[in-house]
Amino acid sequence: MPSGVDIDKIHTSVLLSETLEFINPTPGGVYVDGTLGLGGHSEAILERSGPDGEVVAFEWDESAIEKAQIRLSPYKNRLKIIRRNFADISEGLDEVEMTAIDGLLVDVGLSSLQLDMGGRGFSFQRDEILDMRMDNRKNITAQSVLATCSQMELADIFFYYGEERQARPIASAIVEYRARKAIKTTKELVSIISRAVPKRYHPKKIHVATKVFQALRIAVNTELENLARILEDGVRFLKPGARFCVISFHSLEDRIVKVKFKNNIELEVLTTKAIMPSPEEIAGNKRSRSARLRVAQKK
Repeated sequence: MPSGVDIDKIHTSVLLSETLEFINPTPGGVYVDGTLGLGGHSEAILERSGPDGEVVAFEWDESAIEKAQIRLSPYKNRLKIIRRNFADISEGLDEVEMTAIDGLLVDVGLSSLQLDMGGRGFSFQRDEILDMRMDNRKNITAQSVLATCSQMELADIFFYYGEERQARPIASAIVEYRARKAIKTTKELVSIISRAVPKRYHPKKIHVATKVFQALRIAVNTELENLARILEDGVRFLKPGARFCVISFHSLEDRIVKVKFKNNIELEVLTTKAIMPSPEEIAGNKRSRSARLRVAQKK
């Protein structure tokens, strides 16, 4: 870990107490954390399930794994980390010969590490290279999406993944700009978006580039497809009575979780409405304000 970096200062686990209440870790249990991140949820589960509970954690961001391993070093004998996306839960659990688990958690939000320390263009607050890969082994980057997709394809990405109403003029401006110069940095993209959207349509509560950046990140990392896969494939590993907890951060994800849970005959939905962070949590961590927790139990 870089000198002077304090994980606890850059990372606050969202809806932690609510998630623990549903997962209810117990000694001897085996739990899967589908998104290790900086290890906050895994740490809490390992603490609650001591002295012999186990966590199998999935994470495809190499930088996050390095930092989480330091944080979780006291539990290293009860922790297995698999460098895969949670969508690969079947392959990953097969690798560690795990056939049944007592709980499954997936937090599909962008981690504080990626926003604050990634240097990969996830945030428009700093001028960085437009990469946006959570896994640097992937070939597709935000740059390549902006450079190769047609105007119609870009508009669809912004509209369907970002729910951006100005998707068409933004896509048009990108295609016009890239004809003269490749779009390489966050600063360039923000400038293009800001000019493409008439001032009267600039949102009041969020930055004008927020939805486009979200859409690009989702496209680069195939986030919605990955979420749909674990919602289908993860259920078979749950023991009867085991809980499946999903924390999402925007309506597209939440909608997928709600529908998949409702339509799976093996599951009983425990949250008729999504659980939201308390006012106290939001006051202490503004990034938690859009979080939504849904939980289902294996019949």
